Amino acid sequence: MKSEFTLPIGKIRQIKGQCISLIGNDIDTDRIIPARFLKCVNFDSLGESVFKDDRETLKGRHPFDLEENKNAKILIVNSNFGCGSSREHAPQALMRWGIKAIIGESFADIFYSNCIAIGIPCFTLPKKSIQEIQNQSKVNKFLFLEIDLKNSLAKSKDLSLTLEIKKTSRKMFLSGQWDATSTLLQNENLIENKLNDLPYLEFNSHVT
Repeated sequence: MKSEFTLPIGKIRQIKGQCISLIGNDIDTDRIIPARFLKCVNFDSLGESVFKDDRETLKGRHPFDLEENKNAKILIVNSNFGCGSSREHAPQALMRWGIKAIIGESFADIFYSNCIAIGIPCFTLPKKSIQEIQNQSKVNKFLFLEIDLKNSLAKSKDLSLTLEIKKTSRKMFLSGQWDATSTLLQNENLIENKLNDLPYLEFNSHVT
């Protein structure tokens, strides 16, 4: 697990980082974070348990256990990633391990939405392009990508890829609108004014 973690806030326009490749289709949320870890009262410690069962099975050979991947930020996956039960803990666990963006062939819809809601952009590429990145990762264990959200581009020394992302999602990241909490806090006055205008509520902003 990473020693440092900060929650993303506001506008997200660029993501730079080392890639970590996870090969396999239909990797579901129960594999990402096993059900027994859903009893937590907050998400803070979930990063320690991401892919817990898979990692125990592989006894230190899982990509999330390899020393060369400890600083990785960009996850490369195959098709239908995040399928299965609609647990928000799955992207939370990935984020707290250190993942800041995911590039894959395809994503389960609810997993995709849960990622967007916490500031993890999910991009898609054709199968051939994903395999190219994964092959590059085998040759170069420290494959580094720069993602430009505005232009939907990912570049490294040897790669230049045009990423696909939903227009609405890209707009939310570039504007910061994905961050609902910050958006609410920035519009506190508008919220109070609206409450004061509602005839069926008695609201006094000076009451504590």
